Amino acid sequence: MEIRRDPITQSWVVLGHREAGDETDCPFEKPAIDKQQTILSWPAEGPWQVRVVPHPDPLYRIEGEAGRRADGIYDKMGPVGAHEVVVETPDHNKRMSQLTDEEIERVVWVWATRVADLKKDLRLKHVTVYKNQGVLSGEEWPHAHSEVTGTIFVPRRIKYELRASREWFREKERCVFCDIVRQEEKLAKRIVDVQGDYYALCPYAARVPYEIWVLHRQHNHLFEQPRPGSNRRQLAALPGRVLRRLDKFAPAYHLVVHTAPNTRNKKGELAGYWKTLADDFHWHIEILPIVESRSKSYSIKETYFNAVLPEQAAEYLRSVDPGS
Repeated sequence: MEIRRDPITQSWVVLGHREAGDETDCPFEKPAIDKQQTILSWPAEGPWQVRVVPHPDPLYRIEGEAGRRADGIYDKMGPVGAHEVVVETPDHNKRMSQLTDEEIERVVWVWATRVADLKKDLRLKHVTVYKNQGVLSGEEWPHAHSEVTGTIFVPRRIKYELRASREWFREKERCVFCDIVRQEEKLAKRIVDVQGDYYALCPYAARVPYEIWVLHRQHNHLFEQPRPGSNRRQLAALPGRVLRRLDKFAPAYHLVVHTAPNTRNKKGELAGYWKTLADDFHWHIEILPIVESRSKSYSIKETYFNAVLPEQAAEYLRSVDPGS
């Protein structure tokens, strides 16, 4: 396995062979999970409710050095990083949408804890939490789980957001995400649901049908470091209701937590480009449902086509009963 850089798009691509997993047995049920290394378990004592284990066949490995080097005009490096699996429940037959608010809050706490811990590794430039639900999303196991990756590069999508946020702040001295929340709150037509200071909305230029963002009304660039007074139970309740709505018509989805990069890393693009990061970036969760086996939104890649206006999507999602 190695990581290569595209000199045109500046994307880093992981290349190499991964072993096919054994699909007959779930690695997250007893006794299989008890044979694996435990990175984190909640609660610390007694039967576990949420458990973090190393990925059985990781894209990135914590051991070793990146060894970034030239390959003619190109750049490549070793697959150094972290790749973990968050097992969200011991119950093999439960999806995240079927968990209680309390159970989802535990998962969110574990996500934040792992992000904060991995950022202590000064080699890592970014930590991503993501969840692939359903066969069409490319999920690896049906048991409810999410994944955490720590990378020695900043993913391209995050770079786009960081640069746009910086430019907006440079021009207006405001956070673009805060501006979005205020405008959407005022107009209300793209708001799907609200829980306390947390908003679920369909973005103005949604890339796929029923795309949803979850944002906190109060500014904060770090998902892993809640603002004083933040209520994580409210945060847990809102995605739970959103996912229960999606259960009614979307067989699969991608969920990604966008948080600020690791500013402890002083190399490369983090050296001085984002000195206003704490003021201009705003953590958020993006949920991209998959409602068709072949989405035109993805077939054209960087130019998206979405047949459902976000205003229509939000109106429909508000009408869907989020009850189980």
